[in-house]
Amino acid sequence: MVDRQRYVVHLTVVAADLPAAELLARSIARSLAFLPDVRMGETTVSEVDDQGVQRQVFCDRLLGGRRRCVRRTDHPGNCTS
Repeated sequence: MVDRQRYVVHLTVVAADLPAAELLARSIARSLAFLPDVRMGETTVSEVDDQGVQRQVFCDRLLGGRRRCVRRTDHPGNCTS
């Protein structure tokens, strides 16, 4: 694999509350998961006026075989790839 510099793309959206913002972020990330450069598990949300405080929206726990959990943060039950 070739080492490449990483960048963060910021896409501002309007949501009614934090759970709605998290749901939208998960939906956007999942819809782009077919792109090899998208790091789904690193998807975060923040308030527009407090962007230094970012909340992860996926569990992203490392599972066997270099897979990661794709369920929401703090999900009940076992992790799933």
